[in-house]
Amino acid sequence: MNLQSGTYYWPNTLPDAPSYPALEEDLSCDVLIIGGGSSGAQCAYYLADANLDVAVIEKSNIGSGSTSTNTALIQYSGEKMFIDMINTFGTDYMKRHLHLLKEAINEMEAASMNVTIDCEFNRRDTLYSASCAEDVESLKKEYEFLKQHNCELTFLTKDDIEAKYPFSRDAAIYSYNDAEINPFRFTHALLDYAAGKGTRIYENTEMNGHHYDKEIGKMIVSTKNGCSIQARYVIFAAGYEGMEIRKEKKASFVSTYTVTTNPVEDLTDWYNRTLIWETARPYLFMRTTRDNRIIIGGLDDNTTYPEDRDSKLIHKKNKLINEFNKMFPSIKVEPEYYSSAFYGGTLDGIPIIGKYDEYPTSYFLFAFGDNGTVYSQLLSRLIVKEIVEGNCPDLALYLQDRPLLKRE
Repeated sequence: MNLQSGTYYWPNTLPDAPSYPALEEDLSCDVLIIGGGSSGAQCAYYLADANLDVAVIEKSNIGSGSTSTNTALIQYSGEKMFIDMINTFGTDYMKRHLHLLKEAINEMEAASMNVTIDCEFNRRDTLYSASCAEDVESLKKEYEFLKQHNCELTFLTKDDIEAKYPFSRDAAIYSYNDAEINPFRFTHALLDYAAGKGTRIYENTEMNGHHYDKEIGKMIVSTKNGCSIQARYVIFAAGYEGMEIRKEKKASFVSTYTVTTNPVEDLTDWYNRTLIWETARPYLFMRTTRDNRIIIGGLDDNTTYPEDRDSKLIHKKNKLINEFNKMFPSIKVEPEYYSSAFYGGTLDGIPIIGKYDEYPTSYFLFAFGDNGTVYSQLLSRLIVKEIVEGNCPDLALYLQDRPLLKRE
């Protein structure tokens, strides 16, 4: 699957990243994780202390897929407003989902302090602004819902925004204690931690077949290296490429674009270096990095053809820089890295744990959506809890046939 093209900033932040061998012999394990991106790493981290025999296989190098283009704005709010998802799922469902999202961010922070490699995790506030006057009312309702459910935030008026930023918007939700992270370093840090606990990790080891053996009660996975892996449980954490293994009808794809600038000397005009995004669809988003670069992304396009996606990269790069210049005219930037990539979401705004009859004892981790890293942390924790403890009631909230409001 042609996921992305362009140049990528994150791998350059860890030039001496840990490397792992290719699988060269058959093996047996309790849990096999397929995929060495952030989702696979987060699963491996939770399994590291579970007293289970765990193996990870990655078809290329660790973190080389969508992890390298992940912009990693760590937030509980997502593309679909909670007030809209209540119409589908009900208030109690969304209250629990919100609570689990906030827990996942806390778990990411805890993990970043528990590993050896610096993940560049920083708490950041978020400015979520109304892109036009018509969006103010829904933004106000979203604020009221989040405030009611113990989120720390403020509603900003036009005057409030203009007092803090060099641009103007009609209104905004200002959220406290969201975060940012380096997804490439985070992925390597978690797998490095897991490897230190005995997890076997194999790069350049691509799956090319799988079946369930009823006699031994295990999944049998074959690799292009000519090896066979027997596993009691399999977690398919292959990101968007998981859709090539098992198509999920609730998922959909668009193309998205990202620019990472040169380091900037003066960011004083950027109030608190907040994460920035907006109500427009497709929306624009911005964040800073540890070394004072600026990541600008968005301008999604509905095409799902790689050639069409990539042909628009230079135009989109220039437009992203222009949009930034409109908002921060005093901050001079030059694009240093820029890329196009497929971006997956779900039709109802909730990430998916796939459990399918044709894949016994297996889980598909589809952390699709604009909060993919947070979703991965949440879903990884639930999957591992069910494997280790035999039961996880919250997991049902994210199954592909999760309950809708009409079933409650």
